[in-house]
Amino acid sequence: MKVVAFNGSARREGNTSILIKAVFAELQKEGIETELVNLSGKPLRGCMACYGCFQNKNKRCVVEDDLVNDAIAKMIAADGIILASPVYVADVSSEMKALIDRACLVSKANGDIFSRKVGAAVAAVRRGGAIHAVDTMNHFFGISQMYTVGSCYWNFAFGREIGEVLKDEEGMRTMKVLGENMAWAIKKMHS
Repeated sequence: MKVVAFNGSARREGNTSILIKAVFAELQKEGIETELVNLSGKPLRGCMACYGCFQNKNKRCVVEDDLVNDAIAKMIAADGIILASPVYVADVSSEMKALIDRACLVSKANGDIFSRKVGAAVAAVRRGGAIHAVDTMNHFFGISQMYTVGSCYWNFAFGREIGEVLKDEEGMRTMKVLGENMAWAIKKMHS
């Protein structure tokens, strides 16, 4: 059993990464393998709407010079997917949006290849917009026919400066419970 997380933050070791690692800690306690993929610092572009993926049907985007096809392959191989983003202008980062748009179209072109996987969205937020960002990521799970995991509150934590999310006790507890719930769901699917 494996969960792959995609960090959409420009700060590779920032608050978004801290939140992912808090979820990972609970997954790892349950024997679930984890992998973190940082989207920052790597070439990544939005969907060109060329629909080449519908013609090729090879579980790949026709754009081959960035990380999206590797990300799609990791999603296919995983039992669970975490999408995590800081909140930029009340939504996800442009890197996360590019990944979501292209992976979603490739999935649809290939018979919904992510269906029945477990998904969880996570957001790091300074003040406002977190619900919208989490909702954007949850839309990817919904249209991909995935099972979305929740927690004891919305899946976000407050913090601007690196490490500030650790002071958000409720946010950190939310990540812990999210990891527990994700592990439970994945294990149930494998039983």
